[in-house]
Amino acid sequence: MRARTLRLMRGLGLLLAAGLAYAAFCLVTGWSIPCPFHLLTGWNCPGCGVTRMCLALLRLDLAGAWQANPGLMLLLPFLAVLLLSLAVRYIRTGRGLPSPGEQKLIWCGVAYLLLYGLLRNLWEI
Repeated sequence: MRARTLRLMRGLGLLLAAGLAYAAFCLVTGWSIPCPFHLLTGWNCPGCGVTRMCLALLRLDLAGAWQANPGLMLLLPFLAVLLLSLAVRYIRTGRGLPSPGEQKLIWCGVAYLLLYGLLRNLWEI
């Protein structure tokens, strides 16, 4: 159990370090990775604005984060609970895959994001 906890913490630490390095890069240079979907189609994908949303969350600017991507902001609490559940199960049992119920929730989240992506382009959300 201790080895799994350390492995998970190491992975989370690397992910956090990469995210903070990207945030620092964006803040220092003013550049960010452009959305390939937006470049090809001119439409906003469900994830367009994620960089601005994350930078706003780092500043604790909830209004700015909401403005950048309200659809994903609504999904964040559910994602946090799901990831926490997966992490706890992995630490306790070594099983990291989602249960059938969690898989259904994941697919509901995917459907929600696709619907949000469609609606944000039709009504400029």
